[in-house]
Amino acid sequence: MRVFVAGGAGVLGRRLVPQLVARGHEVTATTTTAAKLGMLEQMGAAAVVMDGLDAESVRAAVEKAEPEVIVHQMTAIAGKPDIRHFDRWFATTNRLRTEGTDHLLAASGDAHVVAQSYGAWNGLRSGGWVKTEDDPLDPTSIGAGAVAIRHLEEVVTRAGGAVLRYGSFYGPGATDDQVALIRKRQYPVIGDGGGYCSWVHLDDAASATVLAVEQKAAGVFNIVDDEPAPAREWLPYLAKCAGAKPPMRIPLWLARPLAGPTAVAMMTQGRAFSNAKAKRELGWQPHYSSWRQGFKEELM
Repeated sequence: MRVFVAGGAGVLGRRLVPQLVARGHEVTATTTTAAKLGMLEQMGAAAVVMDGLDAESVRAAVEKAEPEVIVHQMTAIAGKPDIRHFDRWFATTNRLRTEGTDHLLAASGDAHVVAQSYGAWNGLRSGGWVKTEDDPLDPTSIGAGAVAIRHLEEVVTRAGGAVLRYGSFYGPGATDDQVALIRKRQYPVIGDGGGYCSWVHLDDAASATVLAVEQKAAGVFNIVDDEPAPAREWLPYLAKCAGAKPPMRIPLWLARPLAGPTAVAMMTQGRAFSNAKAKRELGWQPHYSSWRQGFKEELM
């Protein structure tokens, strides 16, 4: 099929485009800077510069590509992680999930849409620790980001498309900033570290996306590995794999002013996600069934 990957030069796009090309699809991939056109072309895609926040730029790029499927992978997460000021850190990504999504849908015509969402620790903070697609996301978990995600999911599913709630990414280029903080012992376990998180390797996220594209899937799918885990388990293990000292532990009263409410919620109240629906309906099987295997292979 003709597949248009908006955000093809991003951390997931760089793993997704080669998989689509290898499966025989004709891929057009976008980047916001001309400096990355050559990289996308080397992957086998037709490369184009596009500003996802400019409706005319999006319309022109999509019309030229004439895609049968549009994959929305546009984000703008750059620089040192700033969980304390989450809304500021994710401001442009939130716009891409609202305005950018609207621009893509307006330009899509008859093309099927598959869009990136997020499902790592932001399940509703009540009830069980592991959520399915039938459970709502927590509307207060990540500030303005939760509002943006809700908008994306509502408009894409209303249009008959697929929403992929990826877990926390790891793999080439995905956790470098976190690992750097861990090695400096600047990534502590907060409180009891009992908040759960779901992870997914970039290559597994890409393979699930390929299946959603090829099946023109509709609805919401959690794209996560088989082992949701609390922070008190995955964070020390990640530090070990990175050759770092065990993370420090800080109490809640100190974490609230230092790390901010998002970090506290993630570490102490986070709800993770089940991948049963993606396995059952997409036929997806993650290569890295657990972050334990993946962290070890990536960092040791």
